[in-house]
Amino acid sequence: MKILVLSDSHSALRPMRQFIDSVRPDAVVHLGDHFDDGAAMAEEYPQLRSYQVPGNCDKYRMPIWAPETLVEKVCGVKLFMTHGHIHRVKSGLGALIADARTTGAQGVLFGHTHESYCRLEDGLWVVNPGSCGYGGGSAAVIDVSDGKILDCRIIRQSDL
Repeated sequence: MKILVLSDSHSALRPMRQFIDSVRPDAVVHLGDHFDDGAAMAEEYPQLRSYQVPGNCDKYRMPIWAPETLVEKVCGVKLFMTHGHIHRVKSGLGALIADARTTGAQGVLFGHTHESYCRLEDGLWVVNPGSCGYGGGSAAVIDVSDGKILDCRIIRQSDL
């Protein structure tokens, strides 16, 4: 199964559609900035499981009930999902990783910095898809099977 992770779309719906159409994921995670972009994709692709959290630019773009952090099983793996601003990820990942570890998550997904990477740190996948709306556009693809994350990779809009 494949999980597509998008963040920091900033109203760039076209790249989001391109990533979804190219990857053909089983689930899509949108990590904010702009929350309504994730909602639009959930509406356009109702067959996909969708998960989303708001970002720092979403104060007036999200429902009042939307949690800033979401811990859920997605395609059988437990993920800690947040935009990153409340953990101050631009100053370091220590607080974010510590919070994710307390939940028993297998992966922590965040955005905010617009810098993309996937890496395994002491058994925890740390994933930032970058920005699908700026800088050429990037996203993360997480491959899962039997309740485990097998691999994670960054894809760029120019590669589609």
